[in-house]
Amino acid sequence: MCIGIPMQVRMVGPGFAYCHGRGENRRISTLLVGDCAPGDWLLTFLDDARERIDALRAAEIDGVLDMLQAVFSGTSGDIVAPDFALPSSMSKADIAGLAHRSHRLKAPL
Repeated sequence: MCIGIPMQVRMVGPGFAYCHGRGENRRISTLLVGDCAPGDWLLTFLDDARERIDALRAAEIDGVLDMLQAVFSGTSGDIVAPDFALPSSMSKADIAGLAHRSHRLKAPL
C-alpha cells in the first residue's frame, strides 16, 4: 500500500522543490507535476510530487494520517470523528467530484 504525504512548497528550483509536511523538510522532485510556487501543496510519495492538491485536501489527508498514526501507536481511543467525509462514506458522485477537483489542480503536460 502506498501512502501519499501532503507537503507545502517552501522554495523551488529547476525540477524540484523544498517542502515541509508532517514535521519534515524534504527535497521533492516536481518533474511529474511541473513548476510550483512557494505555498503550493503537493501530494508526495518517495520524494516525488505525484499530484497537486489544495490546502483543504492537504488538511483532510493529514487528518486521516493522524488517525492512522493513533491506531498504530495504540491511542486510537482518543480519535474524534473528523470534520470531513471519509471516502468510505462518500457517494460515487462525491468521489468523482473529488477526483475532478484534483484533476483541475494538475499542471498541463
